[in-house]
Amino acid sequence: MAKDEINAFLGAGTSYNGKLHFHGAVRIDGNFQGEVESDGTLVIGQEAVVQGNIRVGQLVLSGNLQGEVEAKDKVVLHKTADLHGNIRTPVLVVEEGAVLEGRLDMAGPESGEQSPGLS
Repeated sequence: MAKDEINAFLGAGTSYNGKLHFHGAVRIDGNFQGEVESDGTLVIGQEAVVQGNIRVGQLVLSGNLQGEVEAKDKVVLHKTADLHGNIRTPVLVVEEGAVLEGRLDMAGPESGEQSPGLS
């Protein structure tokens, strides 16, 4: 399986409530409410609406997300992203136009401590 291959897909027009655990990569383009936990990559498409707590290896956001995010490796906010909630990740990439309302904690990969200057 290729590194960027999507293992599962919740398409536009679908709604899901509950807990999602996966390996690899999952893309959500519909509505999701609940918890997501994985060491893999979660891709939230431009038309998606997600509410809940997200704990993943990497998050790529283009749609709407309300909730707490913890990403072990990286969070990418594309220009259409609208995130209302707190983020904890060592790496954050934000395109111009993305909306982030909440608190950002950037910890070093091994230290587990907050980076200087952030509160």
